[in-house]
Amino acid sequence: MKNLKRQAIPLARKEGLIIKEMPDELLVYDVEDDRAHCLNQTAAFVWQRCNGRTSPREIARLLGQDVNAKIDERIVWLALDQLADNNLLARQATPPASFSGLNRRQMVRALGLAAVVAVPVVTSIVAPTAAQAATCLASGSPCTSSAQCCSGLCQPANSTCA
Repeated sequence: MKNLKRQAIPLARKEGLIIKEMPDELLVYDVEDDRAHCLNQTAAFVWQRCNGRTSPREIARLLGQDVNAKIDERIVWLALDQLADNNLLARQATPPASFSGLNRRQMVRALGLAAVVAVPVVTSIVAPTAAQAATCLASGSPCTSSAQCCSGLCQPANSTCA
C-alpha cells in the first residue's frame, strides 16, 4: 500500500539539467537531449514542488496560497502532464480518472476565464549541439537543407534559413 501511495507523488528530474530562474519564468536546459524548456510561473511553481513528498492536491493548495486564490487541482495535473511530456519528471503521478485527458483549451473552458492566469505552460525547443552551433548557418543565409540552419528550418520558397 505504501508503494502505491509513493507512485502518486511526482518527483522532478534534476540530473542532466541546467536551471536558470528568471523573474516571470524558469528556463531549463536538458543537456541529455539538447532541449530548452521555458516554464511559466505556474508550471515552474508546480515543478519546483515535485519533491517526491508533496501530492498534487497539496501543490494546488500551496499554489492557491501563493496567488491568493482557490486553485483547482486540475491545473496541477495539467502542469504535471506537460512536465512529463517534456521529460522533466523523474517520477510521474497517475491522475484520477476525472482529471485525465483534459487539454489546455478544455481546462480553460472547464475552469472559466479566471483560470487563464494560472494555466501552466511549458514551451520547448530543440537546441543545437555545440558542434552544430559552430557550423550552422544564421537566419537569412542561403541553404539547401534544414540541417544546415541553426534554426533547423530552410525555407524552400527562397532557400534561406529561417
